[in-house]
Order: sequence, then C-alpha cells, then structure tokens
Amino acid sequence: MTLVNIQKIIGDANLSAQQKSQWLALQAEGMMPYPCQDKSVLDAMASGVICDMFEGNAPFKPRYVLPDYEVFLAKGSDYLELAPATDFDDALHMLSILYHHVPSVTGIPVFLGHLDRLLMPYVGELTAHEVYTKLRRFWVMLDRTLPDAFMHVNIGPSDNLVCRTILAVDAELKQIAPNLTFYYDKDITPESLLLKACINITECSKPHIANTPLHNEVFGEGRFGIVSCYNALPLGGGANTLVRLNLKSLAQLAISADDFFDNLLEDYCQRVFTLIDARSEFLHQESGFFNSFLVKEGLIDEARFVPMFGIFGMAEAVQELLTLEGCDARYGYDAAANQLALRISARLHEIVSATEVKYGWQQRALLHAQGGISLDVGVTPGVRIAYGQEPDPVSYVMATAPQHQYYPSGISDILTLDATIKANPTALMDLCLGAFASGYREFTANVESNDLVRITGYMVKLSDIAKYQAEGSRTNTTFLGAEAADKTQVLARRPRVVSQEMSPVFMAKANS
Repeated sequence: MTLVNIQKIIGDANLSAQQKSQWLALQAEGMMPYPCQDKSVLDAMASGVICDMFEGNAPFKPRYVLPDYEVFLAKGSDYLELAPATDFDDALHMLSILYHHVPSVTGIPVFLGHLDRLLMPYVGELTAHEVYTKLRRFWVMLDRTLPDAFMHVNIGPSDNLVCRTILAVDAELKQIAPNLTFYYDKDITPESLLLKACINITECSKPHIANTPLHNEVFGEGRFGIVSCYNALPLGGGANTLVRLNLKSLAQLAISADDFFDNLLEDYCQRVFTLIDARSEFLHQESGFFNSFLVKEGLIDEARFVPMFGIFGMAEAVQELLTLEGCDARYGYDAAANQLALRISARLHEIVSATEVKYGWQQRALLHAQGGISLDVGVTPGVRIAYGQEPDPVSYVMATAPQHQYYPSGISDILTLDATIKANPTALMDLCLGAFASGYREFTANVESNDLVRITGYMVKLSDIAKYQAEGSRTNTTFLGAEAADKTQVLARRPRVVSQEMSPVFMAKANS
C-alpha cells in the first residue's frame, strides 16, 4: 500500500513539488515502528476513542515550537551567521530567515512571534507610511513562501504603530496566512484598538481575540504565545505532542453516567497519558531535536515543552449520557446538559492536573479543547455546541463560558454572525467584552458573507475550496478545509444576528 500511495503522490498534478516532498516524507515516517506498543492504547486508538493527531510514527520534531524571537533579534545567531538586528529591515530580514528553521508538525512554523513587541524597538525614525509599506511586503512574503494557515502571529495588548499597521494590512490583503491573535487586556488596551480588531473580524474573520490576563495567570506575564489555531503554550518552549480523547466514543462505551465517571474516564485518561509519555520519550530521547541550535542559542528550553491532553466530542458525549439517564435536556440550551458537560470538564481537569508526565512543563500536561480535524464525522470539536444547533450568540456564550476555566492550553468557540454585523461592529465588541467578563479565554467569530472563514480554527477561502478538486491549491491547508467541508458539518454553522437580544445581565458584565 505504501508504494501505491507514493506513486499516487508523485503523479498528482494538483500538488506542487514542495507539497509532494512533504507528503512523501510522511509516507517514509509511516514505515517506522509505532513508538507505543501498549495493547490497551492501541485498542483504544483502533476503536477511535484515542487519536494521536497523525503526528507520525517517529516524532522527530515537536508538534509546536515557540522560539523567543526577542533573544534572537538581540543576540543574532552563530549557527545562522547573523549579527544582532540594528534596524527595522534587519529585524524583518532576520525573522524571515529564522522562520525557515523553526519546525512544527506541519513542517512550517506555527508561531511567528509577538510581532509588534518584537518590531517596535526597531521602528526608529520610520514614518507610518514606511512601516506600512515594509509590513505589507512582509505579510505578502509570509503567505507566498510559508503558505499554511496554521502559521500564527500575535499582537497587542498595547496600542502602537506596528499593531495598528498589521491590523490594517491584514484587513486589506485578506490572506489565509498568517493567522492572527490580538491580545486584549482591559487595563492596557484602549477601546478604540479593540474596536479596530472587531472591525477587522467583520472584514476578514481575523483576528482571534485573547483574554490576556487569564493566560498570564497560567504562564506568567507575557510568557505565552497563541499558535496554530488557538493553542496557548509557554513562550520559549512549545508542545511536544497532542493526544486527544474522543468523549463521544467514550460515552458510547458507558452503561450509565456513573460508569462513565467512575470507571471509563479514569481508565482511558491513563491510556492517553501512556501514549503521551511514549511519544514524548521518543522525541526527547531518540530524535536529537533538543541538540539543535534553537536550544543551544537560548531560543527554546526543553523544560518549557508541554504535552497537550486534548478532548473533543463534548456535545455528543453529553447527549449520549443523558439518553442513558432518560433525560431529554439539550447541550447548549438546558441547565442539566450544561452542568453535565461542566462536570466532565472538571473531572478531566482534576485528572490532568494530578497526573505527572515524563516530559512536561512543571511535570504536567495541559488540558486542551481540541478544535477538530477534517476527518471528524458526526462529532463536534472541543466543547462547542453542535454545528447547526447553535443558539443566539449571547446564549451560546453564557452556556459555554464556564468551560473555559478548565482548558489552559486552548479553548475556542467560533460564533458565526450574520452579515449585518458589518454595519454595527460595536455590537461585536460588546459581545467580545461580555464573553471575557463571563470567563472566555479566547473570542472568535466568522461573518457569513466573508470569503475568508475559519474552519476548526485555521483560515480558508471558500472560493479556494470551490476550485480545489479541479486545480489544487498553492496553500497547504486548503485540502483540509475542502475535506472538512465535504465530510463534516463545519459550514453548517448557523449565522446569527447580534442586536438587541443581548441580555441585561450579559451587558452588565460587558460594561463592568
């Protein structure tokens, strides 16, 4: 079968030479023995209860790497024969070089740094127009040379020229790459800058907006990055692996809710940890990755890498367990269903927080509400309400906000809004503020009429999906969006109007 797959890849006229090389490399890695031979784990993987996210049989690079680019710009690199940056052009040039040496599970860097924080010290006497011209060229370069929608830039929370210029360029170009997160901190960020970010969402469904103080509580002041889709991880480290638990499939094994909580959840969590340890041990002990110049020059620290314990299918798991109990409550609508979901998350958080791992930041994994993949048929990402069943945006936020406290390495709900929001971006800002006041870690929205939309967290153009089968795509992630559109209900999200349906309680939170 491998030879057949290799020939198929080589002969695919819709793949570029670089894309063929990446797919061929995956075939080669697939010929290696699997790093975990525990039968209970392999059985759980075969039945679909545990998923290794297709990271490969011989993990020779971490899933996500978050270099400290500030160290790089300040010190230069002996390995790359680069002196420290002295001006804005130096900084852009050096970053462009280093990006090609930062690996990830996709083969392309998923973290490009806190760009405004990195670049502002080098602006010097440049005019706003000069900064715009340089950043616009840089933005185009990123999309054309690293065409992957998991590639991610962070900006904010302070108001500065680079931050506002990146927002302007991103809204103008409407590229799938790079993805973008705006950090919001009510004590630092002016309302005008948050409104600008919300206007951008109405234009191009970017950026994510991160509730910065909640992330600082986990990682330390400014010592985190948002990468790939919406994953929060230690700066100067990253994620060595991501293994996820299918809560729907697990609930289908239960004979009662008590059986799920008392027997199955603990058992299968330990199987996830067995797989996490096996995969991490290969990376840290066998791959040689942590002998790289990134470590030797202080850009990353092996001790700051953490496994991500992912979950998905909460919506379906809740419905399965309620059915067993003879209850017709609906997740996202009824208190009984929402409380059951919260009980599941609380128990998962308790298990993950109490379990030591072989290779993890502070000897622990981090719980993550995983955003789904294109092969997830009939199962909803993370703890989201099922596609096509979403209530109005305020009810959605109020139903899911309590979940966010349990998922420090990332949780995201994608609210799909009616195109009328373009005429009223302040309503979007109020929705975001209300969500943060209610406990949201990250706020994300699509606008129905936009060509550029989020799938599970990454960006895709609907126009690219429409022509993918006939023409292929220069971007590495269009095929994932096309597959997700074909196999899942990801494009069936219900667009909702944000208007006077905002509740008084919710608005009081937003204005507090």
